[in-house]
Amino acid sequence: MAPDGVTSRSTVGRVTTHSPLPDPVVRAPAPAPGTGGLVDRHGRTATDLRVSLTDRCNLRCTYCMPPEGLQWLPKVEQLTDDEVVRLVRIGVEQLGIREVRFTGGEPLLRPGLTGIVAATTALAPRPEVSLTTNAIGLSRMAPALAEAGLDRLNVSLDTLDRERFKQLTHRDRLADVLAGLKAAKDAGLTPVKVNAVLLRGINEDDAVPLLEYCLEHGYELRFIEQMPLDAHHAWTRGEMVTAEDILARLTASHTLVPDVEERGAAPAERWLVDGTDLTVGVIASVTRSFCGACDRTRLTADGQIRNCLFARDESDLRTAMREGATDAELADRWRIATLTKLPGHGIDDPSFLQPSRPMSAIGG
Repeated sequence: MAPDGVTSRSTVGRVTTHSPLPDPVVRAPAPAPGTGGLVDRHGRTATDLRVSLTDRCNLRCTYCMPPEGLQWLPKVEQLTDDEVVRLVRIGVEQLGIREVRFTGGEPLLRPGLTGIVAATTALAPRPEVSLTTNAIGLSRMAPALAEAGLDRLNVSLDTLDRERFKQLTHRDRLADVLAGLKAAKDAGLTPVKVNAVLLRGINEDDAVPLLEYCLEHGYELRFIEQMPLDAHHAWTRGEMVTAEDILARLTASHTLVPDVEERGAAPAERWLVDGTDLTVGVIASVTRSFCGACDRTRLTADGQIRNCLFARDESDLRTAMREGATDAELADRWRIATLTKLPGHGIDDPSFLQPSRPMSAIGG
């Protein structure tokens, strides 16, 4: 089900009205110290942990960072492999985390990635473990990640045109990405999901080719609205390709019917394609915000807790951990940080300010 009471443009064979998500319910009192999960003041419980393993990337996507790259985090400020695993373990064992997604930057650049995945899948209760990647190097690493217990992955791919890929990423690596997708499927890391961002005047025409490519190869395509997380702060709402724009392009060539499966806290609205059980999703983070159902908490590569992609405040676990804090003390710090989570990201508010960190430093 889609949020925010949006009514879609009419299309043959497609239901047009969506029900809004309920407003968050205020819950009181907060759990006593040393007890409970990650509950915020608006009644939401975080069970999905996104862990950034590095701020580095081997692409330079125009909506993320400049061609020359960024100033990377000094190694001493980054969490070690053992520190990452410890915080993930605390999340799973003490705070109710049930899903862990490793992100970047580009997480395949993290030398200890497979060991971190293996340690996470060995936890009890075992969380679902996934990875978001640009797939460069995945053709080589997919078997090892599957052996480590990785359940599935998401691959970023915004075009199937080689020249346009070079324009968007400043790298000639499209063949590597496509090879990585195939290797992931062959290794059983399914469902393989493809994340695509459309930019006005650049790759809007790729919407239908991407859908048809994913349908042909058995990948699940999800379009994501461009968000204000670019390093150069050039994002503007007026230039963004919206969910409605994307759906208009897709329905010009295909019949889409809303998937009746309960959406829950999943970010994507999904549609069944051409009377089959194959789906395409749209993550309308800006125009159809789903903050009321958010179940995510985020850990950056330098050990900061973030309650939202667009948060301007962070809570430092790294310093406390390195100063000798116990697991219980770190868990309480995490609980306290969660209480400050805002009811929504506020992009539509005139007072909205883009976070100082770009996406590559936050983790997707």
